[in-house]
Amino acid sequence: MNFLHGISAVLTKDLQSELRSRYAINTVLAFVGASLLLILFALEAERLPPTPKSALVWIVILFAALSSLSRSFVAETDRKTFDLMRLHGNASEIFIGKLCYNYLFTLSVNVATFLIYIFLLGMPIADGLAFVLVLILGTAGLSGVSTMLGAIVSQADRKGAIFSVLSIPLLFPLILILVRTTKAALIEGFTENYLNDFWALFGYAGVTITAGILLFDYIWED
Repeated sequence: MNFLHGISAVLTKDLQSELRSRYAINTVLAFVGASLLLILFALEAERLPPTPKSALVWIVILFAALSSLSRSFVAETDRKTFDLMRLHGNASEIFIGKLCYNYLFTLSVNVATFLIYIFLLGMPIADGLAFVLVLILGTAGLSGVSTMLGAIVSQADRKGAIFSVLSIPLLFPLILILVRTTKAALIEGFTENYLNDFWALFGYAGVTITAGILLFDYIWED
């Protein structure tokens, strides 16, 4: 119970901080909306039909995540509160609490992004269950990598640049898998050909989250 209480305390603190300022969510949603409109206008300008472009959507989400998710730990070092967390919690509680916040934040952004995207293109969803599964597992992979790297770079000097350089190679295979599975969910429907891709999403999310918990123990001890 103390372990769950510690996770809940970190999650509640971050949620309350974001709800008071709403800086990150407003910035990210403005970026996502402007990017999707720009993509739609570009397609119309080239006389291209508004067919689903899952790669473009996940690239937009990727850069939106890069601009905000590193702040989960960076903000603590900027406010000089990282050492304070050491006194009131252990490594696993802090990391999982930050991970839960990043997951909820990223999930809300992803849902809003795809709702806007689907509305602008006016297209149906071929497989609703597969689409929900893509959002859940894709969000877990994005938030797992971002939380892990955010904890690592929070102690560095040039945090934003280092975070982007490290995260893009790690997220590149995830984006490739998400493009294929999103295409299946939105256009073709789930088939056995995509089963391995969904298992790969599950494995990627599990490995990155586990690695983040293990690596954070070393960061916590420094």
